[in-house]
Amino acid sequence: MPDTHRQHPPTVDVITLDAIDAEAAATAHAEERTHRSLFGEILDWMLVPLLLLWPLSIAITYLVAKSIANEPFDRALEDKVTVVAQQVKEVNGRVITRLTGPATDILHADDVDNIYYQILDSRGIMVEGDPEMPLPNEESDPPQPWATKFRYDFVRNTEVRIAYMYVDLHKTQVEPQLSIEPRLALVQVGETLEKRSQLVNQIIKGVIVPEFIILPVALILVWFALTRGLRPLAELQQRIRERRPDDLSPIDSGYVPEEILPLVGSLNDMLERLSQSIKIQKRFIADAAHQMKTPLAGMRMQSELALRQTDQAEIHKSLEQLAKSSSSATRMVNQLLALARAENQTPATKPMQLLELSELARDTLQNWVQTSFNKKIDLGFEQPDYTVLVKGDATMLQELLNNLIDNALNYTPAGGQATVRVRADETNKLAFLEVEDNGPGIAAHEREHIFERFYRILGSNVEGSGLGLAIVREIVQQHEAEIEILNNPHCSGQKSPGCLVRVTLHLEPNTVPLDYII
Repeated sequence: MPDTHRQHPPTVDVITLDAIDAEAAATAHAEERTHRSLFGEILDWMLVPLLLLWPLSIAITYLVAKSIANEPFDRALEDKVTVVAQQVKEVNGRVITRLTGPATDILHADDVDNIYYQILDSRGIMVEGDPEMPLPNEESDPPQPWATKFRYDFVRNTEVRIAYMYVDLHKTQVEPQLSIEPRLALVQVGETLEKRSQLVNQIIKGVIVPEFIILPVALILVWFALTRGLRPLAELQQRIRERRPDDLSPIDSGYVPEEILPLVGSLNDMLERLSQSIKIQKRFIADAAHQMKTPLAGMRMQSELALRQTDQAEIHKSLEQLAKSSSSATRMVNQLLALARAENQTPATKPMQLLELSELARDTLQNWVQTSFNKKIDLGFEQPDYTVLVKGDATMLQELLNNLIDNALNYTPAGGQATVRVRADETNKLAFLEVEDNGPGIAAHEREHIFERFYRILGSNVEGSGLGLAIVREIVQQHEAEIEILNNPHCSGQKSPGCLVRVTLHLEPNTVPLDYII
């Protein structure tokens, strides 16, 4: 298997650039957003419909007032046309009227509106009245004897309300006729609309004038209600401003309205996450400072010792120890940075991508071939004959596998074997990444502690910082995966139980045989 070397950019630079890009994007996004007043928006949604409904209510009031005003005047007009119709008779085939002086006075008793009337016989010849009154449309409204009907029309270019009735002359004859042909005389009485308009105006004034008083009062009440309703938000804002900068305790929701409870709950969740993040950072700084003391003190001691030595052999020995301490410190720094990156990375900051697990494992394994040769360990790789697709972060999964292979090579004796294996369970939609060795294994009571930071198994002579499996645990949690520590089943019956570390990931669809991959 060829020995390949892959260069990675410095971790610190990657984190710094990502943070700068994220901050710049957040600043740009914040500048694009416009702040809107909740008070103003609620006021707009309340007042705009109110102001739009006000003219609508005036129009409805006018129509209702007009209907109310028409009713009594129509009844009076109906009485007038009935009185006139009762005076129409047919004598010897001739239509006559018996309108007396008092009856005519009733028609002209109104001192506001002008009254018009007209009587036509069955042939349409005017018997009495105003000849300029228009005729009803008999095509759209067929005549019905003795039924009073109303319509609007114009007389001398003035709009009038007309009540008209067809009189059945057969029932008014003095001498009965043998003919049964319908003979209808038309009686119409019309009046102008001045009194109706006056009544409508009075009704509208009686309704609209109070509205001019009620509307400003309603606006004041709405303003007061919104101010008082939004007061809890102002009080909550004041309480938050009065908190100390380092106070990340939950916000008291005892005096918060029910509608704001979800917002306060979300803020408390954010404060809890922020508190946990700060605790992680503080723990990271404390752990880094504590763990760096030993290698730095060793490097200082070896350098001072080399400066005091005059024998070249002793100086060379001190420099070898100094290089060893420097290498150990460098490895610890890299692992601490990897752990910090794993703890702070989330799917939101770096979305998961579709990865071919066998290819990723094979590429990672190539970086350890030379190390396995130097340690005289047979490092193998097993993969299925189909693609194994998972969603994940390639860099983090490579870091996970690097730590597992490093542990396997460190604890496997010379002449031993270590194997990286990729397989899948299509039935349960699971993918497995396994690293096994035939080393001393891990005791059952130690397996729940080995993922803790800086935890080292007593009695092991292998150098390390105790951070490798802590990094593995963080990456596993990010991918919503599971990790198991088992004895190596291939070491059954041997002196050393060996170790099998199995990471279980979610298998993505479209897993097909390799023969079909183009």
